[in-house]
Amino acid sequence: MERVGIWLDKKEAKILRLSNGKEEFLTLKSEVEFFHPSGGGRAPFKWGGTQDVVRESSYMEREKQQLRSYFKNLVNVVGEVDAIAIFGPAITREKFGKELIDRYPSLASKIKVVAKKDSMTDNQVKALIKDYYKDSI
Repeated sequence: MERVGIWLDKKEAKILRLSNGKEEFLTLKSEVEFFHPSGGGRAPFKWGGTQDVVRESSYMEREKQQLRSYFKNLVNVVGEVDAIAIFGPAITREKFGKELIDRYPSLASKIKVVAKKDSMTDNQVKALIKDYYKDSI
């Protein structure tokens, strides 16, 4: 039985694959840019200048496409497995779970848990995933 645990955020995914008593741990870096739009916050009458136009919708659309690419790479790395546990500190874990349901239904049916876990070291991620599968399967 091949089981996978994933801890992910926007920067990276830490993946632990457990198969027949063997472990494989790897880290997949995302290529999601962190957007920090500037401008748009000053009142023209107070500072004497015009407001900068912040195109938040274009930032959000670009981030959405980059997340979709990140999730596709993650699915390719995970491959076909018997069980998936997804952990993470922010909503990225939920977006990944939804992406699996929407675009990869055969893999989505293998999801056992999508849970919030704050930032962790590699060893903490390994321990979390091993403990989860020890208790659940």
